[in-house]
Amino acid sequence: MSSFLELFSYEFMQRALIAALLTGLAAPAIGTFLVQRRLALLGDGIGHVAVTGVALGLLTGTSPTWTAVLVAVAGAVLMELIRERGHTNGDVALALLFYGGLAGGLLITGIAGEGAATLQAFLFGSLNAISLADLWSTIVLSVVVMVAALGLSPQLFAVASDPDFARVAGLRVRAYNLLIAVLAAVSITVAMRTVGLLLVSALMVVPVATSQQVARSFRATLVGAMLVGCVAAVGGLVLSAALSFRVNVAPGPTIVLLALAMFTATWPLGVWLRHRTRLMTPFPEVTATPHRSTDQHPHEHGEACGHRAVPHGDHVDYVHDGHRHAVHGEHYDEH
Repeated sequence: MSSFLELFSYEFMQRALIAALLTGLAAPAIGTFLVQRRLALLGDGIGHVAVTGVALGLLTGTSPTWTAVLVAVAGAVLMELIRERGHTNGDVALALLFYGGLAGGLLITGIAGEGAATLQAFLFGSLNAISLADLWSTIVLSVVVMVAALGLSPQLFAVASDPDFARVAGLRVRAYNLLIAVLAAVSITVAMRTVGLLLVSALMVVPVATSQQVARSFRATLVGAMLVGCVAAVGGLVLSAALSFRVNVAPGPTIVLLALAMFTATWPLGVWLRHRTRLMTPFPEVTATPHRSTDQHPHEHGEACGHRAVPHGDHVDYVHDGHRHAVHGEHYDEH
């Protein structure tokens, strides 16, 4: 136990905790709007493109974080423009962009003389290897994402939920859609060191899905997703540190699995709450149609009147089409 607590006295562990906390807050903040727009997998595609940015940083000897930001932002804007066009081959173009980003990153990494182990730290996360410069980059980018996502949440929600209404209300829908894509790209590079580019989409989507099980409004979903992301990121890091005394456990996969465990735990509660809401919803009021009776028939019966033949006995009163008829004897009227 003392050895475990001693871990938190090291600077690398303190930097990792701060980075995990900020990542857990920033990624679900923008992920909420992606889920609202039904673009939950967009983060995964941007992560593939960001691999090329990391490789360019390794090739040029600059910070991989900032080169990844530039390339990811450019890729996100291009994806949004392709998606907005709505062509039938738009999904094919996006797939080419995803695979091209990943393949280009691997190729440039080899040209830079770096091995797969160097790129693996960015693909699957390496919280324990965060430097002070990386920490400051994470702080700045996380603050930018959270301030924009929370400060513009009414506008971003209107654009994400109903673009036509937002356009009629005077909002610049294209500009806000591009802003969501850019913020997603920035948050992905923020989470690059925490969970890795290949797992970052999970940290953007799973906390939102967990919060949706119990929240009944968009604001509650947004706040709940940020809390779940924070608990999953910090808790996954601490859990991986505790398990590292026995086995080699990476923080990134541990964070994602803990977030999935939280979703699994809240899913039955969400089912029960939705069922309870349906039971408590009152039935709509139905106005009964008033009965109208009359002694006069609106038309004369005949062979071509369109009614079926109805047998009548002696002195039988019957109601047809809302009218009372009195007939005598055995005879058929064409009704």
